[in-house]
Amino acid sequence: MIKNSLAYAQACDVQDPLRSFREAFHFPETPQGDPVVYLCGNSLGLQPKQTEQFIKEELESWRRLGVDGHTDGAHPWLPYHEFLTEQMAEIVGAKSGEVVVMNGLTANLHLMMVSFYRPTPERFKIIIEKDAFPSDRYAVESQLRFHGYDPAEALLLWAPAPGEDLCTLAGLTDLMKAQGNQVALVLLGNTNYYTGQAYPIGPITDLGHRHGALVGFDLAHGAGNIMPDLHNNGPDFAVWCTYKYLNSGPGSLGGIFVHERHANNKTLPRFTGWWGHNKTTRFNMRHDFEPISGAEGWQLSNPPILSMAAIRASLDLFHRASMTRLRAKSMELTGYLEYLIDDLSSDKINVITPRNPNERGCQLSIQIKNSDKQLHDALTLRGVVCDWREPDVIRVAPTPMYNSFEDVYLFVAHLKACL
Repeated sequence: MIKNSLAYAQACDVQDPLRSFREAFHFPETPQGDPVVYLCGNSLGLQPKQTEQFIKEELESWRRLGVDGHTDGAHPWLPYHEFLTEQMAEIVGAKSGEVVVMNGLTANLHLMMVSFYRPTPERFKIIIEKDAFPSDRYAVESQLRFHGYDPAEALLLWAPAPGEDLCTLAGLTDLMKAQGNQVALVLLGNTNYYTGQAYPIGPITDLGHRHGALVGFDLAHGAGNIMPDLHNNGPDFAVWCTYKYLNSGPGSLGGIFVHERHANNKTLPRFTGWWGHNKTTRFNMRHDFEPISGAEGWQLSNPPILSMAAIRASLDLFHRASMTRLRAKSMELTGYLEYLIDDLSSDKINVITPRNPNERGCQLSIQIKNSDKQLHDALTLRGVVCDWREPDVIRVAPTPMYNSFEDVYLFVAHLKACL
């Protein structure tokens, strides 16, 4: 059977052990009523069909129970975040005490920097990747200014070599050799939003720690995509959102990881709120702040239950599918996409994402040479949903939970027609 054929793609789908999960999601439709080719889970994941029911259950508890919904009902609101913890820990490779779902991603990034960016006159610099997601850079620059440092001096950029698209561990090693004695924090967006490159968490963490720096990661494009194995890789902290690969809905809550070696460090500076206070005395209302052990101690406010219900609906699917199986399918899907793009033999496009499957997630970033957004717009008119990033990249993310080999084939067929 010809690999570059619809029949081959459909045969792969028949053999896919995860194929039934596709039916668990709502797909948008074209104006003609056909499902779109949705390859944009790296920006917003599709809605699981069971999300509506999970949210309705909490609306019903609110209707029937009022304030007693905090303690009564199938899923009481008071401990509701705890219903998410074990399954979220599975996804990021952490112990349950190291993870909590709370706040938005950038708010969590600031909270982590309160605790883990502790500059001194000798050690005050922060390293980020040169093409970090803008919100990360804004947050880091504002933290530097808050502490009285000029980002022009205190912000170091891990950049690709001249003429290259991708950062290398060798480049980061050289930067640490030159500046490491002044670096307080290494903070990287583990799976780069633009190139799709996944940075090696373990080696980077070891490198930072050897030079006396603390190390954190933004897993916005990693959680639910790669397997970060946070506990064993050992970074000090990580943050992520849940509305991309974790399918929790627009603007939904984020999550944090704090390594267990920091779990009971009550001297670690932090911004505090009552939801991070010892659960047994939280409602006595008169005690000085006593942080809960582990990541829960960084919570501020009681959480929005409806958002958490949507997260719980998605985590249920991840638990049933398992990250091990999802990651294996992801490598096959993205490898098939790579093969089909290469088979086009077009000098107009170039995949800038690493060719090594272990150095990327499911996203391939396709550079459009000497072009503007017209090619992306043409794909959109053909019922393809992917996204454009300035100046010249189309990001395509075949998400293993709900995308198929046929989706990948159809995307490349549309791309070929547009080229």
